[in-house]
This record gives sequence, structure tokens and C-alpha cells, in this order.
Amino acid sequence: MKVLKTLLLALLLSTVTVSYAQIELPSFFGDHMVLQQKDNVSIWGTDKPNTKIKIIGSWGEESTATANSQGQWKLKMKTPSYGGPYKLAIKGSNEVTLNNVMIGEVWLCSGQSNMEMPVKGFNNQPIDGSGEAILNSKNNQIRLFTVKRASSLEPLDKVEGQWAEASPATVRDFSATAYFFGKKLNTLLNVPIGLIHTSWGGSSVETWMDKETLSQFSTIELPSKLPEGAPQRTPTLLFNAMINPLIGYNIKGAIWYQGESNRGRAEEYSRLFPTMIKTWREKWQQGEFPFYFVQIAPYGYNDGNAGFVREAQLHTMKTVENTGMAVTMDIGDCDFIHPREKKLVGDRLALWALSKDYGMEGFAYSGPVYKEIEEIKEGKVTLSFDYVENGLSSYGGPLTGFEIAGADKVFHPAEAKINGDKSLSVWAEGVTNPVAVRYAFSNCEAGSLFNTEGLPASSFRTDTWKE
Repeated sequence: MKVLKTLLLALLLSTVTVSYAQIELPSFFGDHMVLQQKDNVSIWGTDKPNTKIKIIGSWGEESTATANSQGQWKLKMKTPSYGGPYKLAIKGSNEVTLNNVMIGEVWLCSGQSNMEMPVKGFNNQPIDGSGEAILNSKNNQIRLFTVKRASSLEPLDKVEGQWAEASPATVRDFSATAYFFGKKLNTLLNVPIGLIHTSWGGSSVETWMDKETLSQFSTIELPSKLPEGAPQRTPTLLFNAMINPLIGYNIKGAIWYQGESNRGRAEEYSRLFPTMIKTWREKWQQGEFPFYFVQIAPYGYNDGNAGFVREAQLHTMKTVENTGMAVTMDIGDCDFIHPREKKLVGDRLALWALSKDYGMEGFAYSGPVYKEIEEIKEGKVTLSFDYVENGLSSYGGPLTGFEIAGADKVFHPAEAKINGDKSLSVWAEGVTNPVAVRYAFSNCEAGSLFNTEGLPASSFRTDTWKE
């Protein structure tokens, strides 16, 4: 019996040793993945300490590294222009081969429920055209990776998930905003697209930020233990578990759809959101990579004024380098916080990337953005806008959602008129000396102002009065 126990113990120890001495890779290095083209991409993992690691890409590149005393290794490998499928052979204590690897454009997609909302929709909350989109989704040039929900008090180095080719079976459960964004890029660029989706419904911006960054904000209380519920509303927890492990995976840029959960703290959001973008860029060490986001849509909140958080988002677009904002003022629903027109949202995000990052020209990529008051004369305020090369339009509908106020700061419903010089005049009966104009600056005011390319204007205000 003693001999048998000794043999079993020896067998167990040898099994542990063998399993430890195997190459292990983060889940996002796997079959069907997309690596960023024309880059020096990072690849990392673990193996037996001090083991020499060699990676050979079937496109003709190879790279080596040596695992440190903890068994960790990391290396860089050059990627060519887009193409594939390729194989990636990784040799160490054993050999691992990654198959069906594409070289193309990789985008990180994050936020709360409007980013998380799958192509099939939520229960009793549809997405326009979802059935047709799913039916026609088979495309081996689009690859999808969804990070499984997780939270942590400390930064992690692993996530759960796996790459898959776009098909009806995989697309139906994937982020609709991200998918439609990627599909538009793939259609027009004819380049493989990799989409890494990491989001959680109801999440606040501060839960996607790290402890060191948030320590600068006296208004944010950092957690000392995991909450019993709603980790997506607790600072740092999603960054630690769902962003930190991804840092270093080479990307082209990021898209973001979030803001509803910070609606009641707009001034704070105006500082947190730009800081989050800056922090992500610093951690990825890829310079000022593109960061495009969605302005929250009109919705019938029962308190507060969502106009202020939309203003914070607009301010971010205007002040943070290499950002862009997709406006959704025309597709909100007072009864549903999740707009059905996710294809429009994804397409509008793609317009920014196609123009700014892929050199396409001849089209508009932003709706009108308020620029300045040009004149106040005879009770009328004349406003000018950016992104109106061919002028403004209401597309035959009435210009609604405008308000005007005098020095008393009392706003009154106003009329508006589009002028031949691409400006806009606003006035209200009874306000003889106007000083301020607001447009769609409320929870659920449908957008009525567009440029002639059909992109809606952001809500705005000309005053800086306190909320």
C-alpha cells in the first residue's frame, strides 16, 4: 500500500510539472483571431521558467523571447498588410499552433447596455432589421471576441472568451453597435476586421478606470471589498477584470457607448470621461489612438436633465485629440432607453473612422455642431455651426426643441429658421432681448436639425449657467 501511495504521489507530481511546463496563452491569442496589420504586435504568455520561446508566422516573420523566473514571456512580431488566413506556431516546452489567423484592423468596443445590446436585441426590445442582418452575417473576414462579464478588486491578467468568425450563430449574440461598425468598415475597406467587445449594462464610467487614475478624484470612493451586487457601478472593478487583461493587444482604436449611468453627475463626467480616454491611451502605449463614441439618445428619464451629460460628451469631442462623436438625437425613444436603430449608430461611428483613419473623402462624418452666436438683432439670435459644408435642413419637418431666454434666465419655447448662409435664426415672442439659446436640451426631445447629408445636430446651449 505504501509503495502504491508513493507511486501515485510521484505520478501526481509529474502531472503537475508537465502541466506547468506547457505554453499558456491569454484567451484572445487563439484560432480565428485578428492581428493589427502593418504593426509590431505584442504576443505574450507563460511557460516553464527560463524557457526559450520562438514564434513563427506563416507570413514569413519570426520572433524569440525567454521566459523569466516566473515563467512569463512577451515578444514583438511584425505583421504585413492585411491578409490571411495564416498560422502562428509557438514553440517552447511544447508547441502550440494557432490556425485561421487574419491580419487586418482591430477595434476595441466598450461601454454599457447600448454597446452590450446584441444584434438579436434584448427581451421585448428589438433592433431594426436584426433578422435580415443575422441571416446575411456569414463572413470569414469579420472576427468577433466577447469578454465574459467579470469584476475584480485587483488588476487581472486573463479574461474568458474566444474568437469566432461572423455567422448567424455568432453574430446574433454579439454587440449590435460593434458588429454594424465592423461590417461597414469591412464592406468599404475589404480588410479583415477584428472586434473585441467588452461591456456591461448599467456600468458607470468610473468602473472602467483604474485605481491610480481615480485617486485624483475626491468625489470617487474606491472600494475595499467586492459589493454584494451591481459590480458594474463600483469604481475600478470592470477595468481590473475586463480591460486590464487586454492592455497590450495591438488595436487600431476604440469605440464607446456609455453615459446613461453617469447622467446625474454631468459635471463630474465631463472630467472623468476625458481622463478615462487619456488613461487607456497611456496604458496601451500606442499614442493618441482613435476613440469614437456615441452621444446618449433622448429618453424619458423621470428626473434631471440629460442635456448636461450630452454636453459633457460634446465637450469631450471638442477638446480631446483624435476623438469623434456619433449623435443619436433623431433615434431616441421616450419609452425605451435602448434605441432600435443600432445599424445607424454603428454606421455613424464608422463614418468617423473611414474619414479620419482610412483616408476616405467626399462625405460628411459629423452632424452640425454649434459654433457661436453671430448676431443678436431685433429679438433674433443668429447661430453658426461647424460640419455644415452644404448647409442645414429639417428635412421638411418643423424645427422643434428650441428655447430662448433673456437675462432673467427663464427659457421660453422658440421658433427657428434656416438661413441661406447656412446659419440659423432663433426667436421667441415676448423675449425682446434674448441672451441665450438651447436646442433639444432636455431628457427626451427628438432632434429636428440636420446637415444636408442627413446627420443630426447635437443638443447644445449657448449659455454656461449652472445646472
